[in-house]
Amino acid sequence: MGVADPLLRLDRACVRYAGAARDAVDDVSFTVAPGEIFALLGPSGSGKTTVLRAIAGFEPLVRGSMLLRGAVVQGDGVFVPPARRELGFVFQDHALFPHLTVEGNIAFGLTSLPAAERRSRVAELLAALDLEGLGERTPHELSGGERQRVALARAMAPQPSLLLMDEPFDSLDKGLRETVRRYVHDRLKEMGTTALLVTHDQEEALSFAERLGVMCAGCMEQIGRPEDLYLRPANRFVADFLGDTNFIEGEAGGASATTPLGQVRLDQTAHGPVVLSVRPEHLELMELHGGAAAAEVVLREYKGHDITLRVRFGERLYTVIADYRCRFDVGDRVGLRTRETAVVLQQRVDEPGPSPQSRSGSRG
Repeated sequence: MGVADPLLRLDRACVRYAGAARDAVDDVSFTVAPGEIFALLGPSGSGKTTVLRAIAGFEPLVRGSMLLRGAVVQGDGVFVPPARRELGFVFQDHALFPHLTVEGNIAFGLTSLPAAERRSRVAELLAALDLEGLGERTPHELSGGERQRVALARAMAPQPSLLLMDEPFDSLDKGLRETVRRYVHDRLKEMGTTALLVTHDQEEALSFAERLGVMCAGCMEQIGRPEDLYLRPANRFVADFLGDTNFIEGEAGGASATTPLGQVRLDQTAHGPVVLSVRPEHLELMELHGGAAAAEVVLREYKGHDITLRVRFGERLYTVIADYRCRFDVGDRVGLRTRETAVVLQQRVDEPGPSPQSRSGSRG
């Protein structure tokens, strides 16, 4: 495997469960580079965990192929069993050994190390994941969050070249989740470990991964860097799933479009009817001047670092995220305009005709 070769490659991978009418994973292709942290993001039932299980060898491909470290592990009549793939796996249900202590679980994959080094690595992980004092306990004596951290420690202890993580931080409360997530991220980068994270949490995927793939109904919708997918989503599903956005219909005439908010600059040249995505932080409220059309503030949520407002403009509601110094309040009549280019969205095959309203809005 050359320096530039991916550690993992899926090529048109398909998985179908026995008796199912359609593939659970349909024609999915992507690569993960050595040392990269990659995330699969999507709602429940999107196929992301099935992809992870196929990579681990727990689910066979019915079509397509998979290469690991440059060698075929599935496809063309080849199937390498899970134990020979030498991967780390953090299961969503933890899957700890009930008869082993916390220390025993973490040390399970370290039998090839000298005893002193084994003890040192276990102690380091216990301290880093806030598990000190729990080493002699068994899994049934732990809380769900503690079991989750033991599962993470056990998977990380052997320092695998590829670590697969299925919702690894889901059982942790918010403060601890951020601390553990930061430690795991930094430790993976320090060790040069390649990691693939499965999550339904948009903020987690955007902050943890260097690249991510968004899945829906077994298909890969878009792959790219977090900021690229957030700022330039390919379609309505990706735009909607990665955070609040305003969907606006317009009539494009090249570099701009005529919309209910006036002329809006576009991120790409387009002609004819279009559906646009405008993130709430890309809308701006302003004082009314002259006879300009007015929007009305109908909701204001102060969040410390910023303020979320809902404004009614015509028959539609729009979401605006404003600076924490914004003084507009419920009932105020304001001007509304875009402050960035709007994203022209492609329409997915299975998507009905879009509505020009905010993601969380409705007709007034």
